[in-house]
Amino acid sequence: MIPRLRPKAALRPVTPIAGTDGDGTAHSGDGSGDRADGTGEWSGRFTDRADAGWRLAERLERFRSAAPVVLGLPRGGVPVAYQVATALDAPLDVIIVRKLGVPYQPEVAMGAIGEDGTRVLDRRVLDQAGVSGDEFAEVERRERLDLAARVQRYRRGRERVDLSGRTAIVVDDGVATGSTARVACRIARELGAASVVLAVPVGPAATLRSVEDADEVVAVEQPEPFRAVGHHYVDFSPTTDDEVIVLLDRAARHRRDEDRPYEPPDVDADIGIPVGDVVLEGHLHLPEPARAVVVFAHGSGSSRHSPRNRFVAGVLYDAGLGTLLLDLLSPEEERLRANVFDIGLLAGRLAAATAWVRSRPDAAGCRVGYFGASTGAGAALWAAADHPGSVTAVVSRGGRPDLALERLGEVTAPTLLIVGGDDVAVLEANRRALAALGPPSRITVVEGAGHLFEEPGTLAEAAFAARDWFARYLLDVQPTSGGGGMRTTGAA
Repeated sequence: MIPRLRPKAALRPVTPIAGTDGDGTAHSGDGSGDRADGTGEWSGRFTDRADAGWRLAERLERFRSAAPVVLGLPRGGVPVAYQVATALDAPLDVIIVRKLGVPYQPEVAMGAIGEDGTRVLDRRVLDQAGVSGDEFAEVERRERLDLAARVQRYRRGRERVDLSGRTAIVVDDGVATGSTARVACRIARELGAASVVLAVPVGPAATLRSVEDADEVVAVEQPEPFRAVGHHYVDFSPTTDDEVIVLLDRAARHRRDEDRPYEPPDVDADIGIPVGDVVLEGHLHLPEPARAVVVFAHGSGSSRHSPRNRFVAGVLYDAGLGTLLLDLLSPEEERLRANVFDIGLLAGRLAAATAWVRSRPDAAGCRVGYFGASTGAGAALWAAADHPGSVTAVVSRGGRPDLALERLGEVTAPTLLIVGGDDVAVLEANRRALAALGPPSRITVVEGAGHLFEEPGTLAEAAFAARDWFARYLLDVQPTSGGGGMRTTGAA
């Protein structure tokens, strides 16, 4: 039986902030420093979603005493919600909803579903469309499968934050028609929220006033005429599943570590390491104080600017690990293809970089780990075999440990081999390498991932696995993350 729709709430006013008054009339905002370009006046455009989140958080400060739960709408709403949750010292979660489209016209929503069996319906659409009970059940079945997959991907085994009796602040990066925001507010109430606030950086005033499913709507900008959400951002690049996962994980870790004082970075700079006749270019990021440093060795066709390695480095830094992203060859040397596969040469460069790190006063006494991708993994393992006392742990992501097969028996550093489940040839090579490495080395297979970990959520899974491995062996911290879509096997 299909339950009836919850009665509509009374219309609620929009809280007017900077940009327009409640009637859409423009005004100047609340002070200097409000312009995205730094000139002191609000320009009507946010620098990016983080900037939008900071500005939105200022307007939500009065909700701090209510101990709210901040709910981000994936994907773009989560970076905004992360800033709000951090500012309000509130738990962050996602609110995952799936619209139920009319079977023969799926763009028309006849309802929506959320977690824990929650469901809201549009009786008018259902009656007009004449959808049968069986048709409705089939649509809901498909959408619940998709919802479950999204929950697993984003939460990684964490429990949903209980909304019972709480104030829920639903956050998106903006609204246009408001349809998704309305559904999210309804689902939040169905999940037990006593009060629901919709908070967005930007949206048309008329749409925001019409959101009857929130007890209050807070907006930073209500421009008239309204064009599109992205028009009000300087940077409105897409948010990936990996970014959502990392922000949720970061927020959960910060909640656990909230009593630990913030430590600003000591070093975050481009560096050059002289090695013979060349200078290796890199980027060093050290926390204060530094206890451990992970040196990255990228594969062929990549560089220290690789988005994937920078992504992983950010996750490691959040865990208290220093990182050194490094080019092991000069631009001239890279032009000679043979150098890319000269594992002995690359390993020597990696060892020289390790010595350089240890010579720095701010890294003296640090444990050192290696993170290698593709051919860089072969170089990392070769260097670990050459200098067993200098390397404490190694992680390979989509690596070619077979390029150092003759040296693997000499590696004493605990090694984690991370491989995509769909990267069949590399997976088999890593399994052979694991047998040569021996315990306590492990292989972790990220299900659904290819060689480059480009599939949604897979790079985050690899980053978390690397973080936990390095935290265990470099920081003596036991892993706390969920299992996600991974399986781990130990060496025989």
